Amino acid sequence: MRFLRRLPVLFVAALMAVAGLTALPAQAHEAGAAAAPVFKAPYPCGQRWTFSHHSAEVRRALDFVRSDGGATAGTPVLASAAGTATRYSQPSGAGNYIAIDHGGGWTTYYFHLSAYSVASGAYVAQGQQIGVTGSTGNSSGAHIHYEQLLNGVGQNIVINGAGLSYPGSYNQAYLTSDNGCGGAGVPFSTWGNGVNVRADARISAPVVTTLGGPTAVRVLCQKQGDTVNAEGYSNNWWSKLRDQNGFISNIYIDHPDAKLPGVPLC
Repeated sequence: MRFLRRLPVLFVAALMAVAGLTALPAQAHEAGAAAAPVFKAPYPCGQRWTFSHHSAEVRRALDFVRSDGGATAGTPVLASAAGTATRYSQPSGAGNYIAIDHGGGWTTYYFHLSAYSVASGAYVAQGQQIGVTGSTGNSSGAHIHYEQLLNGVGQNIVINGAGLSYPGSYNQAYLTSDNGCGGAGVPFSTWGNGVNVRADARISAPVVTTLGGPTAVRVLCQKQGDTVNAEGYSNNWWSKLRDQNGFISNIYIDHPDAKLPGVPLC
């Protein structure tokens, strides 16, 4: 009976072999496998990046480049989960890279860094900067080569519990980061009436919502974008609002500084 029950599995495997197909590794769910950390995107809060997978890539890597108008090169690379970081260098391949041991057999890799931001052997928190995006090693341009491994085996990449697709080129799939956003955000108030909250730090970005009047808001992070002019002032800094899930120009934040104090960069 045991042999008969195995026949359908063996038959499917045989069909796959004939067709030249192989099963791709996925986030492991087999009995006894350690639960994966809740991984987050390896770049700062509020940033939107596009990603792709190339057939020549090792394991189940995805390459990320910015698609929100910001520069890829020089952007901080963040730990997607807490763990112990180790620095490596492979000039002919991965370039400067960091591996983070998250425990339970789980490891993440971050390749092609232009610089390290932590010491080898340091324990890092989720969202902590570990390096700077670059193009060291065998790389044709700045990007983050990112991997998730279980016991040394590459897994399909999962962010915030959701599996990512594996497009063959950029600008087919996108991911906005919530890594390092923090839970509460920094409290501020807005001024003015009819202030638009936009999907990005651009005047042409879609309107998410509109603030009818002065509003108490929580700012998660800030970044530079289009210059906005109002009441004789100009400002190109924008704030990512927690509750409205969008950006407003800092010119509408009731604070004298163009760049808000105590607010991290997106």
